[in-house]
Amino acid sequence: MPLLPPASPRFRRPALVAGLVLAAVVFSGCSAAATTAPAATDAAAAGTISVTHARGESEVPAQAKRVVVLEPVALDASVALGIVPVGAAVLNEAAGIPAYLGKEASGITSVGTVTEPNVEKIAALKPDLIIGTESRHSALYDQLSSVAPTVYLASQADPWKDNVKLVGKALGRADEADTLLADYDARCNEVKTEFAVEGKTAQLIRPRDGLLTVYGPESFAGSTLECVGFTTPPRDWQNSISVDLSSEKVLEASADLVVVTTSDVDDPTTMPEAITANASSFPDVHLVDQSYWITGVGPMGGLKVLDDIESILRDAR
Repeated sequence: MPLLPPASPRFRRPALVAGLVLAAVVFSGCSAAATTAPAATDAAAAGTISVTHARGESEVPAQAKRVVVLEPVALDASVALGIVPVGAAVLNEAAGIPAYLGKEASGITSVGTVTEPNVEKIAALKPDLIIGTESRHSALYDQLSSVAPTVYLASQADPWKDNVKLVGKALGRADEADTLLADYDARCNEVKTEFAVEGKTAQLIRPRDGLLTVYGPESFAGSTLECVGFTTPPRDWQNSISVDLSSEKVLEASADLVVVTTSDVDDPTTMPEAITANASSFPDVHLVDQSYWITGVGPMGGLKVLDDIESILRDAR
């Protein structure tokens, strides 16, 4: 018997995400006082805080108002913390700012792609803080630093929660970031307790360029599947969060639950042919929205992924 019947994702808790963002806004009134240690009194008095990051230490505004972010996790975390960036790099220009971030975020200006941000567009926005990533934007650090104080995450492949915490520190909202992550953990435990899927395997697959990219337990969505009790099928992850498989090796991606990312969850033709041709090996496969399963790295995206998991499991009953 298959573990799970096909189901279309449903979104049961839109109010929860909105509530977290509202809570972050309410908290913001006291954040300036809570984000500086006694040793940083002088910096706080000058309106700045010191942040240690991948490039060393930077003095940044204690309450940045015009933030530009170059990484999805920084975008999600900023919005969740109640600070909507004035500019953001996107995974691709056609998709733009992910819709799951809400109406307020839809007005964020694109400053190029995550892999190729445009420094001129960034400068034109007159930011007071820029958040990028050493692994992607190393060559741009000097240029960006000449525009505004710049903080770099080490890598987009680092544990996403650690990156959320660094974004929180850079925005002067470290405590609020911890609260968002605690709420995510609580939601994971809620789903885990209700559905008891321990002992079952789950695999996330992203079709692209004729390949099937499978995501491991250290990836954003992979870690979310694990946090509710699933186990990712073992393999050599080659010190990476994902591994590419050719279509001929599709059976290596089978699991008790398989989720496949797409830009349109209502279009069954977006399911890879390699999977449909081997339906007996994939009896419980579901299309999920790549805008947050892949690009929605952060507290808000995490809650959306959990909503999908809950919906799939509940419909299986």
